[in-house]
Amino acid sequence: MDVTEEHDDSFGIEVVLPDGGKPAPCCPHGPTLLFEKVAKGSKEGRRFYACSACRDRKDCSFFQWEDDKVSEARLLAREADNKSKQPPFTQQEYCNRFRKFASLPLDEKKFCQDCQILLLPAELSVHSAHRSTAVSATQLRRPSVLLRPLDNKKSNAQYLFTDRSAHFLLDTLAALGYRKVLCVGTPRLQELIKLRNLEQKHEPMKSLLLDIDFRYAQFYSQDEFCHYNMFNNHFFGGEASSAVLKAFLRESDGEKVVMVADPPFGGLVKPLAHSFSLIAQTWKTLKSSDSSDAELPVMWIFPYFFEPRIQEGLPSLTMLDYQVDYDNHPLYKHGKTGRKQSPVRLFTNISPRDVVLPKEEGYRFCSLCDRYVWSLNKHCAKCNLCPSKDGREWKHCSTCGKCVKPSWKHCQSCGRCALPDHPCGEGKEGCFNCGSLKHKRKSCPLKDSHRINSFWPKAKKGGKIMPHRPSFKPKGKRKSGAARRGKKSTAQST
Repeated sequence: MDVTEEHDDSFGIEVVLPDGGKPAPCCPHGPTLLFEKVAKGSKEGRRFYACSACRDRKDCSFFQWEDDKVSEARLLAREADNKSKQPPFTQQEYCNRFRKFASLPLDEKKFCQDCQILLLPAELSVHSAHRSTAVSATQLRRPSVLLRPLDNKKSNAQYLFTDRSAHFLLDTLAALGYRKVLCVGTPRLQELIKLRNLEQKHEPMKSLLLDIDFRYAQFYSQDEFCHYNMFNNHFFGGEASSAVLKAFLRESDGEKVVMVADPPFGGLVKPLAHSFSLIAQTWKTLKSSDSSDAELPVMWIFPYFFEPRIQEGLPSLTMLDYQVDYDNHPLYKHGKTGRKQSPVRLFTNISPRDVVLPKEEGYRFCSLCDRYVWSLNKHCAKCNLCPSKDGREWKHCSTCGKCVKPSWKHCQSCGRCALPDHPCGEGKEGCFNCGSLKHKRKSCPLKDSHRINSFWPKAKKGGKIMPHRPSFKPKGKRKSGAARRGKKSTAQST
């Protein structure tokens, strides 16, 4: 979530994972997440609940201090508001509607573009003023093409795999022997699996789509789709949906399960890793006792610059060089079709040498690293690895003792490599909590020594002490590097 103060560099916000204590209050997106806001150089902070899925309070305005006492009337009003923002039909009702829709003559199959819903004959008059289109059998099998992609980058942005990436993923999983694919936020992969099954040219595969976009419930049966929030591991269908997941995760007759997740890139890594760990734990409890050390095979699709955070949450995941691209993203495209190469990669606990990257797309096998890498990712004898993360050939810095991006140069003042026009001294702030340069806030020995609320100013209102609510200010647009350099040169010339 984008929560900033007037002096946003003086405050920090961290998500606090649930520990089995009191349940979190709910917003329309399920249980909220607990955050802690701390002042720079202070041991004190205060916790609050906010939406798990939306980073901008314009999309979900829920806010509650952890120590707030909420009245019964407010709880009832909140419950009513949450209920009013749920899908118009239950999963069972969507399934019944789809069966009726599928049996209609072709000329009576209509889709309302404004409401994003399949229309039954009795509903046509209600939607007469809306834009509607005819629906073919092919479109019914490709709902991601029929539906309008959600495009809010701070909550539920939907970027859909190109056929190149979707086919690569499916071919790779099939070659590795997986017959069940848990699709977490990957509707296009789900479609491709079902289409291939219809062709009957490959070994049949089963799939289950978990997605926060309830519109997909119109096209799939109850054992093929669950309305799900991956940021808080919440099933909107309750125990019935949880039972569907458990049934899918059970491996029988040699049907191996793999999870493929493609979260929104603006999402928080920490709660995502927690949710995926819970799914993996569910899978593990359903396994036989003789496989206690086994891990659920996972493919997490995310930009490469999140690698440290992902490996902090799920240490067994390794980043591969494969570039994932998207149909409806202006930049995240493979090769020369986009403005730049896609930064999106595969993070997986499957052995990297087993994931064969296509030679015809520019990948090669490095025998020293024992994995497939991008052609420009040259092996460094000093580092003893293929170091590039972004698809360019990196260079070795002897002073830093590691390979760095080709555009970086070593700065004697900062004692590290950085862009030539970087502001010197940046990155030396050290611990956000106590200021020490020897550690970061997460490992600060003083971080948890005081859990008090005296830092937050309080205001009197009606004779009562009311907690002061922080003023939220939208973060200004960051200037580009060219703009900053231009401003700097102008200042020097004057």
